[in-house]
Amino acid sequence: MLRTVSATRYVTPFREGGSLPGLMEADDLGSYVVKFHGAGQGRKTLVAEVISGGLARALGLPVPELVAIEVDPVLGRAEPDQEVQDLLRASGGLNLGMDYLPGALDFDPAAFGVDASLAGRVLWFDALVGNVDRSWRNPNMLQWHGRAYLIDHGATLTFHHHWPGAAAAVTREYDAKDHVLVEFGPLVEAADADLAPMVTPDLVRDTVARVPDVWLADEPGFDGPDQVREAYGEQLTARLRARPRWLPALVSAAAAKGGDRQAPSRPGGNRPSWLTGRTAR
Repeated sequence: MLRTVSATRYVTPFREGGSLPGLMEADDLGSYVVKFHGAGQGRKTLVAEVISGGLARALGLPVPELVAIEVDPVLGRAEPDQEVQDLLRASGGLNLGMDYLPGALDFDPAAFGVDASLAGRVLWFDALVGNVDRSWRNPNMLQWHGRAYLIDHGATLTFHHHWPGAAAAVTREYDAKDHVLVEFGPLVEAADADLAPMVTPDLVRDTVARVPDVWLADEPGFDGPDQVREAYGEQLTARLRARPRWLPALVSAAAAKGGDRQAPSRPGGNRPSWLTGRTAR
């Protein structure tokens, strides 16, 4: 299971995310960016975060620690924002927290460099888990203390939104043309040689086991959380075995280095509004 903490205070919402994550303090004296199971994107986003984020950390990729965070809806009573009150009331129980990186900057490919080895490892991992949301428009990366960190894996494992069609995702080629790191000359073949042997059945099983039962309960077509976990494990191991079907296209996309495209800087710089005090409440 994930390490579990209890929320003690709701600090502020992050309105840059569609699911209205929030910064919360917890009883371990840590601060966490929390995604709520009561948000519109639902519990499957949290499941994807745990599985993909856990795999990434196990493979040595820079992902902040993830925790299960117990939220008491009472914490929302003092919030002046009705939307926040409603979200906290709908999210009692276990939610997902990511270690807060104070002072982190949004990753801007025009300002920060990434070496080809790390770029290859991230691109290979994103192809494995089917991450549709690490484009130059929305990198889902932070720059903190001179290092890039990967965040927000809720848009991975998209096959779980339609389990009857999950088999089709096993061999599907990964569309990397807009990936934020493709222009850094990612060494995909070297990443495959290093990372693929690490994705063992035991690693997949242990990672999937970290998902709390309550987020897997009542999944249509399955007889309980353990059967859902088994389905995730089988899907990921099948995806790994199918690398001969999707890896060549990934290598070709990486070799193209993004053509002549230049990723534009975001208006107003790359510092998130919630770090500059401009967050609306």
